[in-house]
Amino acid sequence: MPAYPSLTHALAEALVDVLWFVEGCEDDQMDPDGAVKVLDGVAFLVTQLTSDQRSEFSDLLAAMAAEEADPSRREFLEGFPEGFGLLGESS
Repeated sequence: MPAYPSLTHALAEALVDVLWFVEGCEDDQMDPDGAVKVLDGVAFLVTQLTSDQRSEFSDLLAAMAAEEADPSRREFLEGFPEGFGLLGESS
């Protein structure tokens, strides 16, 4: 059995890993302006998803959060939909 049930799940895990790292970086680890650009870029991309894609992504994030053992990462996953614009109107 593969580590992830689908490519979508694997890519979502990778995206969350990168964003969680970027958001948690100290100023001496990553340029703050660069971090903001990365986070804003993903938030913009998410606003371009269709309603069905947003729903699928939100459901996947909820499943990932339910399985997460690390409380801080679980909190990040639970806040992702609101923090990155998944709950807004689709284009």
